[in-house]
Amino acid sequence: MPHVLIVHEVEDYKAWKAAFDAAADLRRAAGEVTFQVLCSDLDWNRVVHFSRWRDLAAARRFFESPEVAEIRRRAGVRAPEFLYLEELDRGVL
Repeated sequence: MPHVLIVHEVEDYKAWKAAFDAAADLRRAAGEVTFQVLCSDLDWNRVVHFSRWRDLAAARRFFESPEVAEIRRRAGVRAPEFLYLEELDRGVL
């Protein structure tokens, strides 16, 4: 199962979250299946978006599109780091 892990530095978590929520339909249409939003315990403006996708190539096209880059810019995202991942194993302990 394909996953995407993004670490963002954001100017203001609440403003970023509003933009993130507003883009839910775009993410769903592009192939996002589930997501989690996490933050650093020391800095709420260091945000992690971890998501599962139907197709990794579609996820890459979505996140690297000019439209989504502009959404990130307007949301106050600084220097996002993207990791496109394929799941190798899963378990519960």
